[in-house]
Amino acid sequence: MTGYLIGVDAGNTMVKAALFDASGQTLAVAARGSETLQPAPGFVERSPEGLWQAASGAIRDCLEQAGVSGAQVLAVGAAGHGNGLYLLDREGHGLVGIQSMDNRAETLASQIAAAHGEEILSRAQSRPWPAMTPVLLRWMAENRPEIMARAHVALLCKDVIVHGLTGRMGSEVSDLAGAGLLALPALQYDDALLRLYGIEGLRHILPEPAQSDAVVGHVTAAAAEATGLAKGTPVVGGLFDVLASTLGAGTSQAGEASIVAGSWSINQVFARALPEKPRALLASVLGRETWVSCECSPTSAANLEWFVQTFLADEAKATGEDPFALCNRLAAGSDPESDLPVFHPFLYAGPVPGARGGFSAMGAWHSRGDMVRALYEGVAFGHRAHFEILDPDRAFRTATLSGGAAKSQLWAQIFADTLGMTLRLSDCLETGARGAAIAAAIGAGLFDGFDAATGAMARHTEEITPDPAAQAQLDARYRRWCAYRDALGAAWAPPQVLAFEPRETQERTSHG
Repeated sequence: MTGYLIGVDAGNTMVKAALFDASGQTLAVAARGSETLQPAPGFVERSPEGLWQAASGAIRDCLEQAGVSGAQVLAVGAAGHGNGLYLLDREGHGLVGIQSMDNRAETLASQIAAAHGEEILSRAQSRPWPAMTPVLLRWMAENRPEIMARAHVALLCKDVIVHGLTGRMGSEVSDLAGAGLLALPALQYDDALLRLYGIEGLRHILPEPAQSDAVVGHVTAAAAEATGLAKGTPVVGGLFDVLASTLGAGTSQAGEASIVAGSWSINQVFARALPEKPRALLASVLGRETWVSCECSPTSAANLEWFVQTFLADEAKATGEDPFALCNRLAAGSDPESDLPVFHPFLYAGPVPGARGGFSAMGAWHSRGDMVRALYEGVAFGHRAHFEILDPDRAFRTATLSGGAAKSQLWAQIFADTLGMTLRLSDCLETGARGAAIAAAIGAGLFDGFDAATGAMARHTEEITPDPAAQAQLDARYRRWCAYRDALGAAWAPPQVLAFEPRETQERTSHG
């Protein structure tokens, strides 16, 4: 069978569409911005219509860039940030779009966790956190009843794109499981679980689940006009973006591990069964028999984006230098054996409610390069803290690395040295879009499952091994990073929300 596949990857700021052939080669990539709104402190929103306009425009741009007719596209898959909440009315118009960086429900998440956290963990293998979909549903019901009265369906990010393409108002199992809405391993809605969240009265707006690689609809005439795709092109259910990025980077099988250093710190291990004692923030499913435990928080490369926009954007614009190349150059000029500052990547969330990011142990002698390198290390330390929860026995010594950190040789090496792991880098920069295209390829009948499709469409180009001397040095700095984190915890945590108690990293109390 000849033809092409399109994968759409919707993050919290950009929506990308990429065209692939059946071997997984990237033929074209186009991106459109999706405006983020912050109507109040802690609120992070986008218009559902704006999300669809960005996605449809990116698809059209991608096809035009490649010089490919929409009729040559075999199938389309979409991936998007997990959790958050996108509400549509009966006519399919957007009521609200809450992104996964949102923090409005911080207090409510702590209350639900204190009252029912362990039972939710046992039923859904998820822990309540502020942007978790069921927590946001409860918050909206209590604080925006006028919007909830008009809500017909609650969707996740990539479901808005599938709706725009096909008219279907539904979701699929990887996203719904990752949102803690399904009882596991049954992968079904459960009334007792919904009562624990306090949303049993909202069962009627929860979307119908499908398999990620199942064809759930076909491109409508209106979507064909907006995108350049052919009417009737199959569209699959799609994927939680953390799984899509992992697939696109070449990881799909039980026994493998994955790190995605994007806006979020995503750390995943794949297994044939769910753990008997859940430890991670959430669990999801790939296909029908591969379970994914995921420890994550919005504490990764988004911190570098903040640093660039706050301190380096004007200089990069004036000189014409790519701002992230400027970061690498500055960090490379820092002496890794010197007494560097400590950076905690908690600009958006942290280990306790109220946690804040920033630099500690700054001296007048520290340079901008020292600050960038400390930021690189602090983000990597956050991933290490997640792996200590996820894999306390250090059973996983190899992982794939994708996301922003994988684009920097220096940062990727810091990750390998910090984690003490051999890291495999993908041949593809757009791993999320390729993962969505992998699901589309299965739906189009090119492969019979995720292992076969990933094996055929994703490859690794490089392995980065830890340097023993750097590893020992970063071990010491990681202990210092943890000491600052734990000492600051009592000052960060609002007493009325959650009293902070220093803990061993393995025993998680909240996300981050």
